[in-house]
Formats: sequence, structure tokens, C-alpha cells
Amino acid sequence: MRDITIYQSNGEDELFVEKKKEQLDAVSPAGKLHQIEVDERVAYQEMDGFGASFTDSSAYLIHRILEPEQRTALMRKLFDAEEGIGLSVLRNPMGASDYARDFYSYNDMPEGETDVELKHFSIAHDEEDIVPLLQEALRLNPDIKLMGSPWSPPGWMKTSGSMIGGELKKEYYPVYANYFVRYLQAYGRYGLPIYAVTPQNEALYSPGHYPGMIMKPEVQSDFIKNHLKPQFRENGITTKILCYDHNWDEPGYPLEVLEKARDEVDGVAWHWYGGAPSAQTDVYEAYPDKEVHFTEGSGGEWIPAFEPAFSNVMRTGIEILRNYSKSFVLWNMALDEKNGPTVPGFGQSTCRGIVTVNQQSRELTYTLDYYALAHFSKCIRPKAVRIASPSNEKIRSVAFRNVDGSVAVVLFNDSESPENTSVIVRGNEVVSLEMPAKSALTVMVKGQE
Repeated sequence: MRDITIYQSNGEDELFVEKKKEQLDAVSPAGKLHQIEVDERVAYQEMDGFGASFTDSSAYLIHRILEPEQRTALMRKLFDAEEGIGLSVLRNPMGASDYARDFYSYNDMPEGETDVELKHFSIAHDEEDIVPLLQEALRLNPDIKLMGSPWSPPGWMKTSGSMIGGELKKEYYPVYANYFVRYLQAYGRYGLPIYAVTPQNEALYSPGHYPGMIMKPEVQSDFIKNHLKPQFRENGITTKILCYDHNWDEPGYPLEVLEKARDEVDGVAWHWYGGAPSAQTDVYEAYPDKEVHFTEGSGGEWIPAFEPAFSNVMRTGIEILRNYSKSFVLWNMALDEKNGPTVPGFGQSTCRGIVTVNQQSRELTYTLDYYALAHFSKCIRPKAVRIASPSNEKIRSVAFRNVDGSVAVVLFNDSESPENTSVIVRGNEVVSLEMPAKSALTVMVKGQE
């Protein structure tokens, strides 16, 4: 007898509700039936997991604004696979991003001064809120993988002399590589191994009001091949190096880096703010020995809540996974009632966190992104392998086989009308139902006949 668990969301007021088969809408006899038959004989990538980022803002809100009992409950709902949704990938800024209370790096110096030996390197800032939360997350879910991405090096390493704008000065390439080594070692001393790093967040975008830096592909290739990877080897560091860390619309960038520094690069990191997820497959097919990771996508006020925003996460998440990604990571784990805090001078933020922490009332709210992520992370566990399933513009699907032999199938009805759908696993129909328009469904088949 099979053990079948079904989670359903209608994209409006019912979010990630566990249901029994008899509670689902019956198939309409007149409607066309979409058969989603899983084929375990065809296998693709192995998953690392799903998650978001403990930015400075997120960590501050969760660690200092929430009451201790709220924080404990939230962390369980985020990271515990039984009581929560089992998030397992955390990609954190190395220093300040746009979502920080102030500008900071791990080696800030007075204007006009440098520190090429990194004598003043310190992660003291992270020790206040970020490190304790990461340690608690790892306690709740030992399978968590940590990633690090800098928005900017210390200002004194750059042509702008600031964390805003500019490029990395060539004479500081080896110093900046050592900066990464120090970061990895410092986190390691807290029992926080960093699984992967990227040399630069959004390397083709230099914002004028928050930390950032242009790092052209030829520069990133040189930095990785001749400085970062050699220093990793010299210090016995096995952390993966992912290149690019930017949007789907410029696949030529990672292709150039992989061509010039192939042996020193482990994979490519992608964002969703431009282009289409098929770019992941285009680069993967050119370099099939390199990993694919999706490291940042934020929801926000530019997509109307509720249904369009929920649908965007479901639709895009499925396509990200169908295009070989080993991870699906959204952006801020938490933001406040004003979509902040943000660095001084940022202006009005429009991003949305996985949860909202109201700084005035201390009220905690789980946003649509939490429930959308749940459709993936609750049932697709670390080391799950993607297996074949049909998908079209009406019923999108993605399927995985977990290490315990269970099969998880995530479906999204992307049409404007109800659609009759059946899910077939191991040759047997496990569920047949009418999926409402813009609804999501996750089917978890735990047992065998």
C-alpha cells in the first residue's frame, strides 16, 4: 500500500494545505485529462536544496526584533523538515548588501589607508546576529549548505575608493583572494563550513546607491584562475567556486569565464531579473561537467500580490529546476513592514521577504514566498535526483526521487481555467483531480506497491 501525501495551494487564500485524496476536486468527465507520468529511468541533476539569505537586515529582524519564542518557532518552520519546510541552502552576502543597516566589509579602513596583509580582517559584525542564526539553522537541519557572495570588496581595494561603484584594482587581486580565505576560515571556526562562493554578486551591475562592483568576465577569469583557486589549494580549502552570479540574459559571460578558467570553476550561479531560465541549459550543454545553481530571485511589489506573485514563484521555480539547477534560492529571509531595513540612501524598497517582521508591533507574518517554497523544499530533499516528467504551458511539472526512494512531483496549473490532471508514478495512477486555475499541487509518494 502506498503512503501518499498531497499538498495543495489555490494561489489565493489556501496555501500549502495538506489534503487527503478524497478532499480533492473530482475530475470533470468533460475535461481533457493531462497525464503526468513520472519516468524514473531518466535522471538529471542532484539537488542541494532550497532557501534564502540571512542578509544583515534579515538576521537583525529575526535575532533582535522577534521575541525568543517567536524566533524559535520561526526557525523550526524554516529549517525543520518535519515541523517546517526544511530549507537547506543559505546564500549570504559577504559584508553589506542593499539589505543592511549600514555599509560594512570585513576589512574597513579609514579613508586613504590600506591593509594589504589584512591585519584588521574581522567578521565581528556577523558574530552578532548572522552567525548565531546560521548555527541554529544547522542544528535544525545538518544538511544545510552555506554559500557566500560579496556585493563589494573593502572600498580601499577598488578604483572608486568606496563600496559603491568602481572595479577591483589589479594589484589587489591576491589580497582579495586572501580576503576570501580569511572569510572561509573565520566561519569554519564557528562550525560553519562554506560550501560555495561566487567572486562577485551581479558582476555586470554597479548600483549608485548600495554596494556593488563591475567585474568583467576577463577579470573574473583571471581572478579565479590565477588568484582565488590557487589560494584555496594552498590553504587546503575545498569550497566550490561558482562564476557569474547574475541574470539569465547574458549567458556569454559565464561561457567566457568557463572557457578561460574551466578547471578552476565548479559551476555557474544565476539570477532571474532578466532573460529566461533556458539560459541555464544552454550553458550546461556547453559545459556539462559544471554545476548549475540558482542563487537569487526576489519577489516584490512590481508583481501584484497575490495570485500573480505566487504564480511567478511556482512557474519560475519549476522551470529553474527543469533547467538543471541544483538549488533554488530566493532573496531576503525576512524584511520589515517597510520592506527594509536598507542601507542609508537606498530609498524605498519594493522587495518582499520570506517572512515579514513588523518592527513596531513585532508581528510575524509568513508571506506567499514561504508557502511557494514549501511546495518544493518540504518534499524534495537534499540529494534528491530529478527524474523525467512531462510539462507544458498549462500543467507545468517537475519530479524528483529522494534518497529514501520516495517520489515528489510538483505541479502548477498555469492556465486560466481548471484542468483535469492525473499523476502516474511507477506505472500506477496515484491521484486524479481537477486542478483550479493558478493552483499548485505537490504529490509525495512514500511507499511502494
